[in-house]
Amino acid sequence: MPEAGDVCGTCGACCASLIVDFHASCLASRDEGGVPDALTVPVIGNIVRMRGTDAAPPRCCALDGEVGVAVRCTIYEQRPGPCRDFAPYAALGIGDPGCDDARRRHGMPPLSV
Repeated sequence: MPEAGDVCGTCGACCASLIVDFHASCLASRDEGGVPDALTVPVIGNIVRMRGTDAAPPRCCALDGEVGVAVRCTIYEQRPGPCRDFAPYAALGIGDPGCDDARRRHGMPPLSV
C-alpha cells in the first residue's frame, strides 16, 4: 500500500474514471473562488459537468500528469463538491468502494483492505 498522504498525488484514478456533475451556483461566475466556468459544460437546467469527465475514456480537464505516476488537480482549491466529497480518507491511504473501483480501472490495487 502507498505511503499515507502520497496516494492522491500519485493516483488520479478518480479524475480519469468518473463523471463530475454539480450545481452551477458553484461556478466562479456565481461564487468567488468557484470552479472556472470555462472548465465546465452545461448538462441540464442548473447542472454543469467538468469538461472531459464524460469523454471516452473520461479524464477531467483539470487533471495534470500521468495517472498512477504523478498527478495534480490544477484547480484543487476551487474543485467542485463531488471532488471534495469523493473518498475523503484516500489521502490517508484509506479507500472506499468508489476509490477502489477507479483504481482498478487503471490497473492499481485497491486501498481498502
